[in-house]
Amino acid sequence: MPGVWKKTLTYLGLVEEDEFEQLDDVAGQAEAAPVRRLQRPHAVRDVQVQQDEIGLVRTIPSRRSTASSIHKSEPRRFNEARDIADRYKDGVPVIMNLQSTDDTIARRLVDFASGLVYGLDGKIEMVANRVYLLTPANIEV
Repeated sequence: MPGVWKKTLTYLGLVEEDEFEQLDDVAGQAEAAPVRRLQRPHAVRDVQVQQDEIGLVRTIPSRRSTASSIHKSEPRRFNEARDIADRYKDGVPVIMNLQSTDDTIARRLVDFASGLVYGLDGKIEMVANRVYLLTPANIEV
């Protein structure tokens, strides 16, 4: 096996053939140092598990709740997106009316709302022209 290693390194041009002879001489001169094992204190204690403690675990799907209130927002500036996000994070559905908002700001707000809804596993729907409904997860409108 060492022959293959030598040939590979020589072929790749990483070493010269003369260098292997020097390395073999140095490797033969090395002496083994005495090895001392360290004893670690036993910081771990054994715990016995009883078979009676093992039970069946089932997940219970949560019921979809209906929204008791809906927040209506007509943002004119992008700075008002924070209010929309705060209401949405509280689990309140939000109607975002962008009909009187500038086109570039409306596009940014829709992008923001899409990211918000995606990040919190909700839903976004276009209800009318430039009017969007943001529904949080587990909420049914």
